[in-house]
Amino acid sequence: MQENQETIYQDIPELKWVESREEGTEREVKSYVLRSSYLRTYQVEAVKKYYAAYGLPYEKRMLDWKQVFGNDKPVVIEIGFGMGTATERIAKERDQFNYLCLEVFLSGFAKLLDKVGSQQLDNVRLMRFDAVQVLTDMVKDGSVAGFHIFFPDPWPKKKQQKRRLIQSPFASLLASKLTKGGYIYCVTDWEEYAYQMVDVLGATEGLVNPYQGFCPAVTWRDTTKFEQKGLDKNHPINEVWFEKR
Repeated sequence: MQENQETIYQDIPELKWVESREEGTEREVKSYVLRSSYLRTYQVEAVKKYYAAYGLPYEKRMLDWKQVFGNDKPVVIEIGFGMGTATERIAKERDQFNYLCLEVFLSGFAKLLDKVGSQQLDNVRLMRFDAVQVLTDMVKDGSVAGFHIFFPDPWPKKKQQKRRLIQSPFASLLASKLTKGGYIYCVTDWEEYAYQMVDVLGATEGLVNPYQGFCPAVTWRDTTKFEQKGLDKNHPINEVWFEKR
């Protein structure tokens, strides 16, 4: 670990752990790959300054959205926000929603926390923890207006594809958390994975695809770093939108 990360963990120990499970057990679905990262001074300072106001710890108890955000706006959960570029824009432009943003990559977590804190984006909260456990242990069924999953790791090699996030167990978990009319919005530059998303979500009870196949480009989502890398390689950007019946 980098020394500056250790100073964060000393001040906020809960940020050091991104999952909780019994030793020797395997998780059926893992929502992340943990990568080390170097934090700049401003990122360290942002975590120390803003985490208490905009960060949430993992606890095995159901969240009360009104208590978390102080209002009754519908809640959207973003899973794996990366560096938070799209998240920041969406939260500002679609401020009729509250956003719970999940990311284990500490550099991205700190960068978005700096943006949120410095701009006082009170409709955003951040968590550094495994999304599967957060949804299972902390989010009530039928309480989420939408899910955003932008450019999840495609795990392109065939032997790795079992690690992909969008698979049947996880899709069922997402569907169980949605309100009626709530949505799941996924974007990927890996075409084969995009078709898998359509197939998996299409086979999930309670979900319907209003576009039959891929959905038209959504104008309020900003271009991410991963998206630009895909565009530079001439990868098609496919967007997937499903809704809860």
